[in-house]
Amino acid sequence: MKLKIKLAIGGAIVSLAAGTVVLVNYFQAVPLPEQPATTAQPGPRMVRYAKDAPQLSSLKVEPVQAFALPVADPVNGHIAYDENVTARISSPLTGRVVRLLREVGDQVKAGDPLVVIDSADLASAEADWQKSRADTERKKLALERAQNLIEREVIARKDFESAQADYQQALAESRRSAQKMRLLNASGHENGRFVLKAPISGIVADRQVNPGMEVRPDLQNPLFVVTDISRLWLVADVPERYIADLRPGQMVSVQTDAYPQSQFPAIVEKIGIALDPTTRRVQVRCRIKNMDMRLRPEMYARITFLADGSKKAIRVANSALVSEGLYNYAFVEAQPGQFERRRVNIVLKGPDVSFVDSGIADGEKVVVRGALLLNAEASSNAQ
Repeated sequence: MKLKIKLAIGGAIVSLAAGTVVLVNYFQAVPLPEQPATTAQPGPRMVRYAKDAPQLSSLKVEPVQAFALPVADPVNGHIAYDENVTARISSPLTGRVVRLLREVGDQVKAGDPLVVIDSADLASAEADWQKSRADTERKKLALERAQNLIEREVIARKDFESAQADYQQALAESRRSAQKMRLLNASGHENGRFVLKAPISGIVADRQVNPGMEVRPDLQNPLFVVTDISRLWLVADVPERYIADLRPGQMVSVQTDAYPQSQFPAIVEKIGIALDPTTRRVQVRCRIKNMDMRLRPEMYARITFLADGSKKAIRVANSALVSEGLYNYAFVEAQPGQFERRRVNIVLKGPDVSFVDSGIADGEKVVVRGALLLNAEASSNAQ
């Protein structure tokens, strides 16, 4: 009896093992259906606000424009006088200022008086000129008399030659004193009152003279600076690595702290020959027109040298860009209260603005303040 029970149990175990093998072989033979790969779904591309949403007050939207692509990062420079149309005027005489005729900002023409100076030097020059004129006239008459006498053989030949030499010396002295008066722009009737005049037309940009001031030719600073303020120079020290991309006639974009939203066009005029051995930079001079008179000499400027006009990109403020991993994004206003997040490709990144060549079109409105707020909103919506 016990033997039969043992045999029955053993048979059941063998059957169970055989069934297990069959099932294993079955599942190995029949492949399981493929499960689709799970991928992280991107968050929403749009952020929408109601018309009266308080978040809109934290956003600032500006249209973007396409510009010629820069060849290098912006460099610092400064605006200077165009020395070709600038005169620094000093007194050629020692004297004392008795009258001021022009102030800073006054328009002047060439020959207009600037200041009146009481000068002993001018009085002495006037006296020398008048004396030389009188001496020349006297010796001219003496020569004429000697000419008449020599023709009648009344005087010796050497006396005539002496009179002739005296006249030539007096004539030379007269010419010298007259030339000095001409260089002083004096007529000879000023009675020691010297009038300093503007040599060119322009605007009085600087004045370093006051009534009663003693002036002399060797003063360190000029008394007046007269210039054509509509023409200015832009001077920058450019790193050596950018020299190969610069050429005369190249277009330049200029931005100043006074007008951060404005871009002023300029043209490369001269590129320095030698580098500064300490800074390893070369000086580049650009020509800039100032017809609206907004620019001022000695303003600091950020200068961007532009590539060929056919290579353009969208200029975007860095505050409009949001970085996530390897990619950069910007929010474009699709319509009021609705903002679309777009991926952009940065081709040149500067300290304040960057240039992108995809993701944004010319004239579209981009969020330049509050982009981080929109990105946080988009991330919360994704969750």
